[in-house]
Formats: sequence, structure tokens, C-alpha cells
Amino acid sequence: MIPKRPYGKKGDKLSIIGLGGIVLARLPQREADAIAREAFERGINYFDVAPTYWDAEERMGPAIKPFRDKLFLACKTTKRDAKGAQEELETSLRRLQTDHFDLYQLHGLSNLQELEQCFAPDGAMEVFLKAREQGKVRYLGFSAHSEEVALEAIKRFPFDSALFPFNFVTLFKGNFGWELLKEAPKRGVTLLALKAMAKTHWQEGAKRLEKCWYEPITDPKMAEIALRFTLSLPNIAAAIPPGDENIFRLAIPFAERFRKITQREEQQLRTEAEKLMPIFSRAA
Repeated sequence: MIPKRPYGKKGDKLSIIGLGGIVLARLPQREADAIAREAFERGINYFDVAPTYWDAEERMGPAIKPFRDKLFLACKTTKRDAKGAQEELETSLRRLQTDHFDLYQLHGLSNLQELEQCFAPDGAMEVFLKAREQGKVRYLGFSAHSEEVALEAIKRFPFDSALFPFNFVTLFKGNFGWELLKEAPKRGVTLLALKAMAKTHWQEGAKRLEKCWYEPITDPKMAEIALRFTLSLPNIAAAIPPGDENIFRLAIPFAERFRKITQREEQQLRTEAEKLMPIFSRAA
């Protein structure tokens, strides 16, 4: 079975990889049901979805209904105002056929202005705090593609977790993510990883995968080392593999036989990173 790691302060444990809802998007319901069931039966209890993933919420709701009470279900909102966030929370709960989310997140924080809006009067955080009081959400978090914003967010508020890109190319070549890795544990923030199996930007004219805006690693050996690298970083509870259903399925056995990265494998990734353009980077 897939290993589990502690999350938060209430005794929860997450499988080291999660099912991103986009995997189920734009699939026939029967196929979405089968993927969700397989993931659950193989030990994945962490499911993450958002309203922006096409019809993923509509697919995931019926798919997880038989075992919803055994899952850690995370959802998100891109709304920064209280009215929009409240409406989106209620819609997501209805679509997912549940009365609560285990984790609710500000989705895709990209600049400090957005963060300010969330914390301003009539901002989204008012809804988050009220929903937690009402039992509609258990934990509060955010996702971000900006390290500056992520660092400011965890200084601003005691979030339970941050969902963030942690990837060998962005770390080694892009200098992106090191500071958050150091700062989050000091503030009791659990890290959840995105983009562990990302390679680089799509090249012009490349045949793109619909559910991946970046080029993922498709070579199984390199993909496994990349995922193991991310899961070997300190304070990371779990990683969400790419949204393509075939690559997600590729990642399941990697998690089942997980072991920490070796120094030799890390050096291999450092060498590979030098050849690639990171999908995120930060000035030194």
C-alpha cells in the first residue's frame, strides 16, 4: 500500500500522492468512477479538486460518494471576495456531494494584491474562517505559483498547508522554492507539492497533452526519480502528479515502492536540470 504521512494538527494522514481532480475531467462518468475507485483501493486517500478544472467536480462527486468518509478531500476557490468565495464554496460542496471539505484553499495566489484582497474587509478569508467555525471545512490552506506570495501568506496567517511547485528543475536551475521549504516548518505549515514530475515548457509545435500546461516527464525511470526527489524533501506530506490520466496511473507504482532519493540520483537530477528551462524561477 502507498505510505501515508501526517498532515495538520488533528491526527490526519495523507497518502504520499494525491489524485488531482483534473485527472477525472472530461471523461465519461464510468471511466472517472473506475479511476477514482482504483486510486482509493490502491491506498490513495488524498483527493484534490477545484471549480476551474472543467467538469472535474461533477465527475468526482459521484465517483467518490461510496467512500467519501474515508477520504481527505481538498477543494479550492479562485474568488478573492467574500460573496464570490461563499457562492463557490456552496456550489463545490453540492457538486462534490459532501457536507464538508477537509481542506479548503485559496487557489493560485499569484501576486500580493490578490493576497491583500483576500484579507481585506469582505474578502475571501472571512468566508474561510466562518466555514471553519461552521464545520464546512476542517483545515485552511492556499496554492501559489509565486514564492514571494507564498512566504507572505504564511507570515500573514497560520495556514495549515501550502500547495506549491516543488520540482528538481525549478529548485536546482530556477532557485525556486528553497526559502519556502525552510520557512514553512518554522510556522507549522505542511507543504503539499505540485509539479514534481514537470520537465520544462512545451516547445513550439509540440503535441501537447490537454491536461498539462507544461511538458511532463514521460520517461518512467526519470519520472520516478523526480517524484521521489520531491517526496524526499523535508516537510512535504504529499505530491499531486500531473493531471493527465495516463501519467497519474504511471505515478501510482512509484508511490507504492517509494524510497528516499540517493545522493547519486540527486546528482543525476542536478545534471539533467542544467539542460532544461525551469517552468518557474526566482532571482538569486
